[in-house]
Amino acid sequence: MIQDLHRVLSTYWQHFLFVLPKLLVALVLLVAAVFIANRVSALLGGRLRSRSADPLLADFLANISKWIMVLLGLLIALNILGFSGIVGSLVGAAGVSAFIVGFAFKDIAENFLAGVILAFNRPFHINDTVEIKGLVGHVEALNLRITLIRTFDGKHIFLPNSMVLKEPLINYTRDGNLRQEFLLSVDLGADTTPDVATDIILHYLRTVPEVQQSPRAPYVNLEKAGATTADLRVYFWADSEDYRRGVLQLKSRLMQQVKQELVGAGLGVPALAG
Repeated sequence: MIQDLHRVLSTYWQHFLFVLPKLLVALVLLVAAVFIANRVSALLGGRLRSRSADPLLADFLANISKWIMVLLGLLIALNILGFSGIVGSLVGAAGVSAFIVGFAFKDIAENFLAGVILAFNRPFHINDTVEIKGLVGHVEALNLRITLIRTFDGKHIFLPNSMVLKEPLINYTRDGNLRQEFLLSVDLGADTTPDVATDIILHYLRTVPEVQQSPRAPYVNLEKAGATTADLRVYFWADSEDYRRGVLQLKSRLMQQVKQELVGAGLGVPALAG
């Protein structure tokens, strides 16, 4: 029995010594493939970012190219080790494998395909301000599985690509222009009409550099009029490149300044509403 065990171990050892050179070559090749994939991916990403105005798509394509090269290196390493039959079976059974993997890793496959669609469909770019299911923030990254956005209070939200693709997405900064509005109630007095308050508001808005005057000029609508009061809704367009500072803070400042202008003209402003 000991002799049989010794013979079996000796046989396995001889096989190991026979396979060892191929194993070392395959290991070196795999390490080289990973190294080359990382370098080529970084180089490709840099080239794409320098020639394209869309760094999001450049990073996505660089990541895909890296994993494709790593997979090719793995298949070549298996072939060197003598597993060509396994490699051929994997390639030949690609349809069945895709079905099994797709079923077992449905969410991963779904997020990957959604990421590919998002990368080429381009509903947003890096630093765009978007809203998805009530979550508002800047887009920071898109990878093979998730979309990363950062809220205005510094929180990072990792959203599955499939959810980003399926849910309604609001892009506040895609066109660079955004309309805002606010409502104010004005005490007109006995001898003052809503047109007087409207003229005061528009005159002030024309002096604010951040408020667009052409082709979309600010305007004021009368929503409700009483004996001595009027509810006026003020509309204006602003540059939305920086949504929080360029639009929201501008709106807050305009609401305060418009109130001061009306009060300075002898009109009362009991309430302001966003």
